[in-house]
Amino acid sequence: MILSLPVMLLSCGSDEADNELTEEDLYNFDGLSLKPYDIPVMIMLPNQDANIGASTKPEVTHIEGDFKWEIEVGPNFHMKIDDWGSERNRIKEEKKALDETDFYKIKYLINEPDLIMYERILKVDGRKGVSKNVGFEHKTYHVIGQVVVDDITYLFQSREDGYEKVIIDLMVKSIKSIKPLK
Repeated sequence: MILSLPVMLLSCGSDEADNELTEEDLYNFDGLSLKPYDIPVMIMLPNQDANIGASTKPEVTHIEGDFKWEIEVGPNFHMKIDDWGSERNRIKEEKKALDETDFYKIKYLINEPDLIMYERILKVDGRKGVSKNVGFEHKTYHVIGQVVVDDITYLFQSREDGYEKVIIDLMVKSIKSIKPLK
């Protein structure tokens, strides 16, 4: 009992420490500056060691003067970025829209003021007189993160169709890794 006390005391840290990414969390990620694309941040993206088919160099698509970007790392990692200017309530608005949907059941796996990760399950209701087991479960995972840099709100999110959870977990790490550049 006495020997386990130091372990118990060390494990009773703050939640904020749990949100910080460590070097170990990002061992299979490489940094990419988005400054050449008019977003002054560094983001960590999965590399070939992440085993998601990301053996290619990240590609950033942006039309000069537009407010949208896309980052692709191989065929299995596609992240969208939108510039929302001074609007600071994007996560709250996204959650409101998700909660009002009739076609999907939403389960939040991460529910923070600037980051949500959720499971989206298509509601399958059989017709009258047909078993409720008709159809199949269609489950996808999604992430949306809000980052404010130089007084501009950027929304980083997975594609509309979502991904498997393992890909979304990597996207969560990428969003949490974002650091402003000077």
